[in-house]
Amino acid sequence: MADARNDTAITHRNFGPNCPSQSHKFDPSMIITPKLVQNLVEEQFPQWVDLSVTEVIPNGWDNRTFRLGDEMSVRLPSAERYVHQVQKEHTWLPKLAPLLQLPIPTPIAIGEPGYSYPWQWSVNGWIEGETAADGSITDLPKFAQSLANFLISLQKIDPTDAPVPGLGNRGGDLAFYNDESLQAIEILEHGELGGNLDVKMIKDVWDAALDSQWTNPPIWIHGDISLGNVLVENGELSAVIDFGGICIGDPACDLAIAWTTFKGASREAFRRTLNLDDATWSRARGWTLWKSLITYTGISETNTVEARTSRRTITRILSDHSHI
Repeated sequence: MADARNDTAITHRNFGPNCPSQSHKFDPSMIITPKLVQNLVEEQFPQWVDLSVTEVIPNGWDNRTFRLGDEMSVRLPSAERYVHQVQKEHTWLPKLAPLLQLPIPTPIAIGEPGYSYPWQWSVNGWIEGETAADGSITDLPKFAQSLANFLISLQKIDPTDAPVPGLGNRGGDLAFYNDESLQAIEILEHGELGGNLDVKMIKDVWDAALDSQWTNPPIWIHGDISLGNVLVENGELSAVIDFGGICIGDPACDLAIAWTTFKGASREAFRRTLNLDDATWSRARGWTLWKSLITYTGISETNTVEARTSRRTITRILSDHSHI
């Protein structure tokens, strides 16, 4: 494992003409590097000073993750709006872990601001496995069923005193995103991006999603179930990571993977195992459509690959909706 001690502490990612010039003050547009992590660990946890620091690839957006030695990981929020996740995960993951069917991160310590990094950060146990990708999953329907069973075990946990979704967060009211979705739909109606997409059906999917709400007591949700947040070993689901969005609320937001990844037999296995009502699946299509629309139309930061993937997801949602 390479030694990253000579890396630059923080370097800039250029987001455009308003990107700030190089300075010692931390800014969310900067990239957190192994050298910064090494400095923080040396200062606050000297018992781990001899452990190597290696960036995890691919890395996340809300948080940056680095491997610390062989048995730990370091996780640093990339912006102030994600900082609350540090304490939330530290409090709740140890309580949830014994009740779940798969390994989840084990909090070890919380770090404090330092070396121009302004927020708390966390040290967790390392979980073996590789980030899931289509090519690393041996049997997609079996994987879908295993993931559904994990979600069921999470949903069954006692929600007493659990965190609730903040305004506009997953697990809350989908209607919060109505303006963004309608803006994206308008872009499709009046621009080239809407070519070969049934915009009327997109509106129907969105309207149907808004027509229902989760009226049962709130249940535990992960908040960001995607291939990037699950691990596999020997082609099978082996762990679930990145619980920054953990809270209790509407489980519809945890179902987006049904269209971003699953199709045919795998989607059916996922849906049949979860056994949620049709209204929840309608809202799930809405959650997935909102994210895909704002990515495809460029309302949120995107790139060509993400835009293409989002368009594919939109067509899958429309195909699924047409068979209802």
